[in-house]
Amino acid sequence: MTNSPLRLLVHGASGRMGGALLRLVTALPELQLVAAVSRDGVAGGAVGLPAARMDEAPDFDVAIDFSLPEAFPGVLALCRSRGTALVCGTTGLSDAQRDSLDSAAAHIPVLWASNFSLGVAVMDMLLRHAAPLLPRWTAAMVETHHVHKKDAPSGTAITLAQAWQGAGGTAAEITSVREGEVVGEHRLRLSGPGEWLEVAHGAVDRDIFARGALAMAARLQAQPPGRYAIADLLALSACPSR
Repeated sequence: MTNSPLRLLVHGASGRMGGALLRLVTALPELQLVAAVSRDGVAGGAVGLPAARMDEAPDFDVAIDFSLPEAFPGVLALCRSRGTALVCGTTGLSDAQRDSLDSAAAHIPVLWASNFSLGVAVMDMLLRHAAPLLPRWTAAMVETHHVHKKDAPSGTAITLAQAWQGAGGTAAEITSVREGEVVGEHRLRLSGPGEWLEVAHGAVDRDIFARGALAMAARLQAQPPGRYAIADLLALSACPSR
C-alpha cells in the first residue's frame, strides 16, 4: 500500500519563487498542491486550484513561504494553529520575526533559509568540517552574480564565510563581482603554507531554489517540532537510523 502524498500549501504564490513551486510540484508524486495563497487571494488558477485566502486554506501538511516580511506572520500563525510544518524562504525578516520562528519551533517543525540550493548547503557543511582541520589557513571568497543584484556581498557569501569562521577558521575576505546574467557563483580559496584548496559552487538554473524548497518540505514534515537547517535534514536523510 503506497503512502498518500503530503498536502502542500504555497504562500506567496504570485511571486517568482511561488510560480516556480507551482510549476515544479506537479512532477513530484510525494507532494500534492492543495492551496496557493497570495496577498490578493488570487493564485493557483494555472494549476486548476481555486483562489484562496489564508482563512480559507484547506487542510495541509506542510507550507512553503516565499512572500514578504509583512505577510510572513500570517502564514506562521496559520501553521502554528494547524500544527503543520513550515519551510520559509522569506528574506528581510525583523529580529522579532526571527524570534517568532524560534517560538513556533517549540510546537511545529520550522526551517528558514536564505538559499535553498542543496549544493550550497553541502558546501556549508564541507567548510564547517574543514575549518578545524586547517588551523590558521587564510580564506578569500569571490562571489559573482548578475548585474541586477543590488546587495553585495550576497547573503549566501556571508553565510558561507560565517560557516568557515564559526567553525574555527580565520575571517574570510569577500570580493563581489556583478556581471552579465550570472545566476550565482561562490568560490572560496583556502590557503596554507605551500598549498591551497578551493571549494566552489555555481548555479546555472534558478529552479534549483524551488527544487530545494520542495525537497525540504517533504523531509521536514516528518520531523518533530524544532528549528531546522537544510544541512540538518540532509544529514538525517543520509543517516535514517538517527
